[in-house]
Amino acid sequence: MRCLEPDLHVICAPNPSPMTGDGTNTYIIGTDDVCIIDPGPESDAHFKALVDALHHCGRLRKILVTHSHLDHSPLARRLSHHSGAPILAFGNSSAGRSDRMELLAHSGHAGGGEGVDHAFRADRTLKDNESIQLGEHELRAIWTPGHFGNHLCFEWRGAVFSGDHVMGWSSTLVSPPDGDMGAYMRSLDRLEAQMPRRLYPGHGAPVDAPRARIAELRQHRQAREDAILSQLLVGPRTIAQLVGLIYSDTPPSLHPAASRNIFAHLIDLEERGVVKSHPEMSTTAIFSCDQRE
Repeated sequence: MRCLEPDLHVICAPNPSPMTGDGTNTYIIGTDDVCIIDPGPESDAHFKALVDALHHCGRLRKILVTHSHLDHSPLARRLSHHSGAPILAFGNSSAGRSDRMELLAHSGHAGGGEGVDHAFRADRTLKDNESIQLGEHELRAIWTPGHFGNHLCFEWRGAVFSGDHVMGWSSTLVSPPDGDMGAYMRSLDRLEAQMPRRLYPGHGAPVDAPRARIAELRQHRQAREDAILSQLLVGPRTIAQLVGLIYSDTPPSLHPAASRNIFAHLIDLEERGVVKSHPEMSTTAIFSCDQRE
């Protein structure tokens, strides 16, 4: 357990991977009356580490979940049973999806990402901008769909727990239908408008220059979009062809994730009328672009 600032500690779950960095950050806020943000994956070792930490920090009163990917939410239920603390989140794993993403989900186009915790259920659902009281502490839920439809960030003392929406070590995977590129970009704008003093992400180290990092991520997404459009202006392409052309320097093991990001960009571009899919939007469609937006 590592202290980040007064009344805030973090424990990193033992689930390192190319998608999770060193592992999932579980944050412990408060003394005496305590809340946890993102209990993490189903792990006996991590569960024991959290229970041991609570003996020193205080009684667990609330369990907050940023989103229900398998690396963030599964341990919430066991921790709730152990402590009696309720689980608070935006909703289940389909909450927050747009109508378009819901249609894609029913059409069988889900895939990629860290894996969905389909069994996840909240004891109490949180609304956008809802406040959560914890003794002398107050947190505010900020709905930030994009990486996942039910994704929440939590503001606390001017800092924001940013989940997988903004991280310092990596860009965020956006994999439809759980991920939505248009929503992700709008949520970046929303998070920037909060003017946070610091970000505490779901993976990796704290982000001490939030506005600069958000600008960097926005530029990264714009560069990806420009690269896609440049290729489509040459001629129609499939997602597989676009991955080979745009991610030529990326290890093949990461190409599946790259294909999901490109799929997310193409859905957003089609919704904006920039790109057409033939015969219809799918991971196997042929995409074309006649001219720039």
